Amino acid sequence: MLKPTPPPRRGPAVVVLLAAGGASLGLSLVVPWAGPLLLALVLGGVVAATPGAGRGPLAGHAPVTRALLRGGIVLLGLRLPLDRVADVGVGGVAVVVLTLTTTFAVTTTAGRVLGVDRRLTALVATGFSVCGAAAVAAVEDAVRPRERDVAVTVALVTVHGTALVLLVPWAAAALGLDDRQAAVWAGASIHEVGQVVAAAALLGPGALAVATAVKLTRVLLLAPVYAVVARGAGAGGRPRGTPVVPWFVAGFAAAVAVRTADVLPAPVLDVADGAASVLLAAAMFGLGLGLRVRDLLPLPPGVLALSAVATATVAGTSLVLVLALV
Repeated sequence: MLKPTPPPRRGPAVVVLLAAGGASLGLSLVVPWAGPLLLALVLGGVVAATPGAGRGPLAGHAPVTRALLRGGIVLLGLRLPLDRVADVGVGGVAVVVLTLTTTFAVTTTAGRVLGVDRRLTALVATGFSVCGAAAVAAVEDAVRPRERDVAVTVALVTVHGTALVLLVPWAAAALGLDDRQAAVWAGASIHEVGQVVAAAALLGPGALAVATAVKLTRVLLLAPVYAVVARGAGAGGRPRGTPVVPWFVAGFAAAVAVRTADVLPAPVLDVADGAASVLLAAAMFGLGLGLRVRDLLPLPPGVLALSAVATATVAGTSLVLVLALV
């Protein structure tokens, strides 16, 4: 009688994934335009292409990847004090909420018109309307897409966000926006937090605080957007009785509350901030381990068009609202 194969030990996979996440953060200092999450995903794809990648310490990495991702999302909430919303002002909050809902709705509708897979459409709609690669990774748990779709979406949201880093400051100057208007536009339209910081640096020293506050207000909406995406995906097989908002999204909201209460000392918050970055990068590396480059190319024309629609919507809608409300 054959003995059952013991499940792979997860400890080595945890160590390797965390080390890869840390390496991706270090590499992002050299190529900051790419961002650590995209770099981690690419690094995972490179490792996946090597012989024997599925054996050894990386065997059974999938549950480890999910655990690291969920932990990173919870810690992400400690970056987001609600008093930042007050700094944005009523007009700024209106710009954020209306831009996000419009971008999500338009992208979802455009995905159906273009014939893009609904799971891939959900990833694009979330990543482009909320906070880029981190949002894509967050809703991956609810949507259950193909790993290829996650990689494509992360790559596209990074490319489009990088383009906006250059476009928004130039267009703001050409349109004669004042510093606050330009900063709100940058925070409401550019996809990644790091990209918003880069654009704010081009806008001027006074833009950084406002642009970052606006962007963090967008990130705060990750929990309700996750609930919408999960409910939409539920018809596709979410088990009966499974909560629409899982524990890690509830943990994210709890972490926001803790950060708002200002009960944690600065050194603890600094450690949590670094840990969130490492965990999310490690999780993206784990997702990259399931990729094969040959599976990514060629990029479907439909998703290329969809990403362009999403970027045009988030940039155009936020600009119109800034001109009207800020």
